[in-house]
Amino acid sequence: MIDLLVFIPACFALNLAFGPNNLLSLTHGAERGVPFALAAAMARLAAFVPMIAASALGLGVLMSTSALLFGVVKVAGALYLLWLGVKLLRTRPTVDARGQGHVPASLRQAARREGLAAVSNPKAILIFAAFFPQFVDTQAYWTSYATLGALFLGLEACAITIYALAGRFAARFAARRMHWFQRASGGGMVLFGLLLLASRQPGQA
Repeated sequence: MIDLLVFIPACFALNLAFGPNNLLSLTHGAERGVPFALAAAMARLAAFVPMIAASALGLGVLMSTSALLFGVVKVAGALYLLWLGVKLLRTRPTVDARGQGHVPASLRQAARREGLAAVSNPKAILIFAAFFPQFVDTQAYWTSYATLGALFLGLEACAITIYALAGRFAARFAARRMHWFQRASGGGMVLFGLLLLASRQPGQA
């Protein structure tokens, strides 16, 4: 039986942890509002579904034990975050068709960023592989894994909403300086990319 009184708060703490995807939700919320940020983040949730399934099949354990596999995914993910960060850092004030400053990302672009940021971090599937098994009912393995996965996705949607709301609130104080908000987001992406590049495989000294 799943201990929901322990799983839910522990899981929500993981959902709320500040990382590349939550930084994107903060930025998208500031630029285009909460509904837009939620719509873009559907790509993140869609990416997490096969990652949870892969963890259930044991691929998370394989990644935690294979230095080569972990290294390949880590470098690819870090390079993507660095590329995205540099791109955002180079943001300049532009003018849209209405004569207003800074043209934000389209929904397609925002969704692509969310999805790629989700799959580019090898630690995501390792979280599923290390965290979920502590609560899985071995007598009903697949059912309990699916339940945990559904709860995780629901709590992730709550975290997305919180970050998007925070971004929208912050935007009210910087409505004419959104390109600086983008640059701050880019700096954060570069930092996350460097941290990922420097990260060690779990279990390694």
